[in-house]
This record gives sequence, structure tokens and C-alpha cells, in this order.
Amino acid sequence: MPHYRNILRFLNRFSSFSKMISKKTLETLNFDNLTLRSLPIDAVTQNSVRQVPNACFSLVSPAPVKNPQLVACSVSALDLLDIDPSETKRKEFVEYFSGNQLLPGSQTAAHCYCGHQFGFFSGQLGDGAAMYLGEVVNARGERWELQLKGAGPTPYSRQADGRKVLRSSIREFLCSEAMFHLGVPTTRAGTCLTSDSTVVRDVFYTGNPIHERCTIVSRIAPTFIRFGSFEIFKDVDRQTARKGPSHGRADIHKQLLDHVVRTYYPEIWTKHESNTDELYAEFFTEVVRRTAYLVAQWQCVGFCHGVLNTDNMSIVGVTIDYGPFGFMDRFDPDFICNASDDGGRYTYSKQPSICQWNCDKLAEALAPLLPVARSKVIVEEVFDVEYRKAYLSKMRLKFGLINVALPDDEALVDEFLSTMAETGADFSNSFHCLNQLSLPGMAAAFDAERERVIAALLAQCSDVEELQRAFTPDIDMRQFQMLLVLFQTNPDAFGQELGYFKRTIEKLEKLKEIKNMSQSDWTGRNEAKWRNWLLKYTERLRGDEEAARESGRDLATLCEEKRRAMERNNARFVLRNYIAQRAIDMAEKGDFSEVERVLKLIRDPYALAAAASDDACQSKTDAAGALSSAKDAEQKCWSYECKPPDWALGLKVT
Repeated sequence: MPHYRNILRFLNRFSSFSKMISKKTLETLNFDNLTLRSLPIDAVTQNSVRQVPNACFSLVSPAPVKNPQLVACSVSALDLLDIDPSETKRKEFVEYFSGNQLLPGSQTAAHCYCGHQFGFFSGQLGDGAAMYLGEVVNARGERWELQLKGAGPTPYSRQADGRKVLRSSIREFLCSEAMFHLGVPTTRAGTCLTSDSTVVRDVFYTGNPIHERCTIVSRIAPTFIRFGSFEIFKDVDRQTARKGPSHGRADIHKQLLDHVVRTYYPEIWTKHESNTDELYAEFFTEVVRRTAYLVAQWQCVGFCHGVLNTDNMSIVGVTIDYGPFGFMDRFDPDFICNASDDGGRYTYSKQPSICQWNCDKLAEALAPLLPVARSKVIVEEVFDVEYRKAYLSKMRLKFGLINVALPDDEALVDEFLSTMAETGADFSNSFHCLNQLSLPGMAAAFDAERERVIAALLAQCSDVEELQRAFTPDIDMRQFQMLLVLFQTNPDAFGQELGYFKRTIEKLEKLKEIKNMSQSDWTGRNEAKWRNWLLKYTERLRGDEEAARESGRDLATLCEEKRRAMERNNARFVLRNYIAQRAIDMAEKGDFSEVERVLKLIRDPYALAAAASDDACQSKTDAAGALSSAKDAEQKCWSYECKPPDWALGLKVT
């Protein structure tokens, strides 16, 4: 035994040594810019806003910023590039990741793509604020594309300046890392840097512009090629009369498609290289499958993307382009996280169907290399099946149903969501409440556990006053009455505003239901609904127990496995809007400590103890000076797992 222990110690030391020598300095990253070598580059070198025909990329240079400062960095994301953690302390680090200096081996460019935005083809879009820096092949042989977002204008910036500001950049940086640690396929964020350079922004388009600090985020992904990348070849659209800048270029179309399959789906390329019909069909099938899996993961963590246009859909099935996203607080299937989405196209409940619609648009964009007659059948046959499979598989884990899958499980999940919606319950916390329940046949105190779960669920329900505020329309009622008359006589006149008008009517109906209800009546009603659902859940757990007994499984082992599954799949912490907003508010005053604190928190979203947020409770002081008592300190202790405070209920992101 001592001999084997010595061998094990040697292997561990050798592994640590190998990892250490694989780390790189900023000047020695292993760049291999395959994409720029493989795809056509814009012949025009001038960095001016214009249509870019016959090219997939335009060469551009980042615009420098004044006095770049590091807001935060993700060491685990930078590790994908083999960057040694000590490199983040060098003064050159902020120069490279602000775009003030170019990393040796990098080659900066902006990608040309098109997109269907809110259902309509918009023509050329492209990287208006993002820049490709190159591709790094790490010591594990993985290829990672590195981007800077907010590094200045490109030919695709349209009327914009190619810059991002602190608030949007902090949100993208934190959410990229939060999604990764939740287990959702996503791009990563390596760094967030701000500067003393400023741009003018009108946050809510109200005519009140302000100066905001230019901020740059580095993003990392296998590739940032997207569905819209293939729409640059689109002929004139019948609805919008717009066309792709490279329409008619079948040669570039095939060049791009072959590069994507060969580079990012090598197993499919190797299997079908000599048969392009099967090559493209299997590639497209895998893209549809990954997309269905991705949106299923979003639904299971209560994430809303906000702008599910075809230009924001990754060709490798990861979440990209974090803009007006939102994690749900109070569960609402019609939740809209993007305040600009007046028509409600991208609500939580519509995300799966929208992603399927986007797959249809990709099918059209791949024709004639892959005939639409075949590709649309693939979407119809694959998407929904793969989505339901991924969704129910994840939901069973969230409910601890790990022993056997039953046909009625979907109905149990749907009824849980309906009960959350009817009681105004918090999405993430309601799932987390279920972790407290063991198996009926294991715990002598199961009934007492269930009572504690009921109490916990009731604590997550909205009170009457909260819902009255939520259901009060943000429109003058006299104006609404006039619109109602018009709606009854000519609903087609509303166009894209029809969704907003219908939602307003639904809000008023919900408000009417609870307007005269007392809080005690509301609580009693909610308790009855949760008791009814928990009885069904208890019976379903008994079904798992029975199946375990029949197969000879030990119930104690099953109970422990159930507990672990739920703890690993029901997040305690998600990046709620108010959490991100607190970090932004402090950062805009020059204090980046809350960004760091939240970054630490989201690295362990399934934490069992509150240790992840302990830092927020250490000796907080207010403007008046030191806290005067332990009670004051407790009140100042910031929470990261609670329903949003009153001040955050009106937060809007566009």
C-alpha cells in the first residue's frame, strides 16, 4: 500500500506540474485564427458604416479608452485560454482587455450577419459593438474564440458608436458566468473593464441623455457564428423588401457552412464528408437538438432572454448576447423581461416556440445547400421531441423524481407551475422549498416536514398589495377606455400593439378578482391550492418508493439520492435584476466590491449554506457612519435569495 500511495502522490504532483506549465502569459497565448483564414474578408479596409457584400468579416481595430480600470474578472473563464491567474495583476492586463493594446497573435475583425428581429427580416446587422480578437487553442486542444464587446465602431455600428456602458456590461459579465455555473450552455465572460471615456445615452428614450462610462467585456465561446450569419445570402424578403448583402453568392454560402460543420461538428464532418446531403442534414438536426435542449434549460431556471432574434441564436447551441434578460421573481408565464417588447413576442412561455420558429428561419437560410423540404421536416420531427425530453428530464431532477419516469409527471409539473402563477409565488425559491421534503416512507416526521414546506411556500407567495400593484396597468384609464371602443370595432388597427392591449385587459381582469380580497382570505386560498398540489406530489413520491421496493433498492439510499439531485438542480441564488442593479449602482459610484461579491455568489448557486453571501454582512456602514447596533447590522445585511424588495419592483431593462 505505501508503494501505491507514493505512485499516487507522484501522479498528483505531475498533474499539478502539467497544469502549471500549460499556463500562458498574455504574450504567449496560442492564437490560431482559423475562421479568418477560412472565410472571405471585406475588401474595403476603411472603417465606415456601410453595406458589406461578399464577405463574412471586416478587419477593424479597437478604439482606445482613457484610463482603463478592471471591474472584475473570471479566473475560470480566462483559464479556457490558459491565462495564468497572476497575469490579471499586471498593468498590461487592462491595456490588452480594454483594446488599448492588441494581444500578440490576435487579429481584430467584426462579423457580418443579418437577422429576423421581432419577426421581420432586418437585412444587414453585424457586430456593431463586438470585435473578434482571434481563436485560442488551449493545452487541452479546445478552440475558443475571444471577443471584446464595446471596443468601438465597426462597419456594422449603424447609427451607434460601438460602445457599451457600465450597467449593460456588468449585467452581461455577471449573467454569462451565472448561467455557466447554473449548468446552462452559454458564452463565458473573462473580464469587465471600465474607463474614464464617456458616451451619451438616453436610458429609457425619454429625452434625458446622460454621460456614461465606456465599458468593455471580453467574451469567450467556441464561436460567435449564429443563425443570422447564414442570412447574409438571403434574397429579397417579401415583407420588408430587404435582402442579405451577399445574396446570390452560393460559393461563400457553401464555404461558410463547410467551415462551421468541419470546425464545430467534426464528428459529423468525418462521418459524412463525402455525402453533403447527409452531412448538412445531420448537422442541422444537431443544431435543432441543441437549440431545443438550450431553451429547455432556460425554462427550468426561469430565465428569459428578451431578444430572441435569429441574430441572437448560436449555431453551436449556447446562450449568446445578454441584453435585457431577466430571471423571473414572481412566476408569470407571460413574463416579459424586455421593456421594449411591447407586443410580448418574447415572453417566458413563448420562448420554446420562438426558438423553433428561429430554427425554421435557419432552415430557409441553409437552402438550397439543404433543401427546405427536408430541413423543415427535421424541425417538425426533432425540436418538440428533444425539448420535451430535456425539459422533463430536468424537471424530474428538480422534483427529486429520480427512480422512475411516469406519464403523469408532465401534468404534475404543469400543475406546480399553475399553482405558482395563481398564488404569485417566487419561481426559484418555490422549487428550493421542495428540497426540505424527504420520502413519505422514510421520515417519521414526514407530515411535519410537509407542514414546514407549506409554510415556506406561502412565504414565497405575493401578498394582495403586491399583486394589486403588479396588475395595475401602466396606461391612463380614460385613454384605455377609448382604445377599448376602437378594439371592439376594429382590432386589426392595433397591429403589433395588439399583444400589449390584450395583456392590459388580462391585467384588469386579474385586478378585479383580487381587488376586494383581504390578505387572510388570499392566504387561505393559497394554502388550499398548495396543500392540494402537495398531496399529489406526495403520491408521486410514493410511486418512486414502490418502484424502488420492487427493484430491491434501499429506500434510505433513494432518499439520499433524491436530496442530492434536488440540491444540485434547485438553485438558491440566481442573478435577479435587483441583485445586478445593486452592483451597478455601487460600480457607477466607483465601488466594484459588490460586482466581485455577486461574482463569488453565482459561482455556487446551489450553495446549502449562506456562507456565499457572508461578505455582504460584514460591518456594513451607511452614509451616517458606523452601524450603531447588532440589530442595525442585521437590517443592513443584504440578502441574495429573497423576493425583490419594493424598490426593485419597478425596475425596467430595455
